[in-house]
Amino acid sequence: MRETLEQLLEAIAAQVRVCVDCPLHITRQLAVPGEGPIGAPVAFIGEAPGADEDRQGRPFVGRSGQLLRKSIRDLGWSEDEVFIGNVLKCRPPENRDPLETEIAACRHYLMAQLVLLRPRVVVTLGRFSMNLLIGPNLVMGSAHGQHMLRDGQLYLPTYHPSYILRDNNRLPDFKRDLARAKKLSELPAE
Repeated sequence: MRETLEQLLEAIAAQVRVCVDCPLHITRQLAVPGEGPIGAPVAFIGEAPGADEDRQGRPFVGRSGQLLRKSIRDLGWSEDEVFIGNVLKCRPPENRDPLETEIAACRHYLMAQLVLLRPRVVVTLGRFSMNLLIGPNLVMGSAHGQHMLRDGQLYLPTYHPSYILRDNNRLPDFKRDLARAKKLSELPAE
């Protein structure tokens, strides 16, 4: 069964790599499907690839990715134990915010990935993934670090690592939020 799920996850990634559902395919170098194993206890979902990700085809490999990946390791996980991905699978020009039409075009890929992965906790990194996955009216300042159950899935919103790089005062909040996600992922299943 696990092998079949892994094949389905790879099939989604293959579709992402050739996707032409929105204009972002015109300017991308490489699509960024996301990476991580079936059975990952946690999925970290950001908003969109940046320039480094666009060049490498991997999520969170630039400066903000280095912060995220170090924070994951600091919690005792290896990077290949968790899923790391984004709402959008292609980089918006100049790293601008995702457009609603782009989110709508990519949404089905992310939702299919999450159905296959079935993580214990989905950590939303920033407002775009939080608003898509948990609720459109949530505000990060009051929502971060608060776990929420929606449609049987446990979510924990936190700041995007790129925001932490701009406002280092939020680093302790970010670290606490990720530590909370780890604890939640380790709770016995109900």
